[in-house]
Amino acid sequence: MSLKADVQLDAKGLACPMPIVKTKKAMVGVNDGQILEVQATDKGSLADLKAWSESVGHQYIGTKEEDGVLLHYIRKSGDDKGIEKKFEQTIANEEVIDRAANGGMILDVREEAEYAFGHIEGSKSIPMGELEDRLDELDKDQEIYVICRTGTRSDLAARKLSEKGFAKVYNVIPGIGSWNGDLSKKI
Repeated sequence: MSLKADVQLDAKGLACPMPIVKTKKAMVGVNDGQILEVQATDKGSLADLKAWSESVGHQYIGTKEEDGVLLHYIRKSGDDKGIEKKFEQTIANEEVIDRAANGGMILDVREEAEYAFGHIEGSKSIPMGELEDRLDELDKDQEIYVICRTGTRSDLAARKLSEKGFAKVYNVIPGIGSWNGDLSKKI
């Protein structure tokens, strides 16, 4: 069954944050109420596009998979909520190790494969797509430093945690992609 979309976007072969970046740009040309189909091969795009859509007020309709391609369907919001806001509490890469050493937790929201190929020693892995189901593994009284590759996915995760009552949350920017320290490959 083929679903009707008003606009199609080809984001195949792109990794985070590019599916979100291209979707943001494409959404500018989509009329209110129209449906955008985003074609992506990055498995992380499933959680990323859903979280981004919700954060800016667009309706995330759903995703289906055809021949290894994820087809995401997003209806453009008809109001002015489509303006993205960044999570305000941030921390720089250079500060996170010292802060975590004083009782904070580094939460890595990248996919398992990304985590396996290099992560900050002692960080906790909860992929973005599993975050909502695994909130009980986190302490609301502990400072949580959310990190991903570029700061985009971690921004979405930080907002999600904040909405769920976590007050001591920080988005680590610019993320693992710009990390100058040692990375562990021990799982």
